[in-house]
Amino acid sequence: MTDPLGAESPHDSKSLFGAESLFGAESPFDSESPFDSESLFGAESTRPSAIELQLLHRTLEQNAGTGGLLDIAYTTVDSPLGSLLLAATEAGLLRVAFAREDHDLVLETLSARVSPRILHAPKRLDTAAFELDEYFSGSRRAFDLRLDHALSGGFRRMVQGHLPAIAYGTTESYKQVAELVGNPKAVRAVGTACATNPLPVVVPCHRVLRTDGSLGGYIGGLEAKTTLLELEHRVVAA
Repeated sequence: MTDPLGAESPHDSKSLFGAESLFGAESPFDSESPFDSESLFGAESTRPSAIELQLLHRTLEQNAGTGGLLDIAYTTVDSPLGSLLLAATEAGLLRVAFAREDHDLVLETLSARVSPRILHAPKRLDTAAFELDEYFSGSRRAFDLRLDHALSGGFRRMVQGHLPAIAYGTTESYKQVAELVGNPKAVRAVGTACATNPLPVVVPCHRVLRTDGSLGGYIGGLEAKTTLLELEHRVVAA
């Protein structure tokens, strides 16, 4: 995942935050600022080094956090399913995205739908990353994370709210879920709610199958859905 402040990233500091939003009138690039371009990059530098970019990034993150200007923090973590993007607001975990969804596109969508004040801030997602690691190792069966459901509403939100009630290592059919949320005829709508779940793995839409026991769809792909189901069955059987 390209750092949003990387030289070639479309998510530069100004496009994400506005030129002055993190620092007020004294942008790190202003001549009067203690963080001017020469002090950060050297008088003769034309391209910042990796260390200098890290320094700038830490400064941005600290100012965003202390100034209440960071609306969405994100990071990426490795998993048996490949790289996962995690994004969170102050309300809780907002998004879990698979690499196949295109992490850059997911960040652009979050910027448009939720807030453009978004920054790579891994420490803010340490708890989520740790619990996911426990889940994939088989030592965690349920998540104890605050969740932000801002990306879902109406019937989809109702269905997604039911999914954590499906016990670890078990499954329900789309039809059963429709009946349990009080709308037996809404089987297709249940499928749509599962397919658009913004918090896969944590909100376990992978535990919903077709009535005949076949997998149905999955936002992370059928191989990922199979991996999750096999993991849970293996842990329960141990």
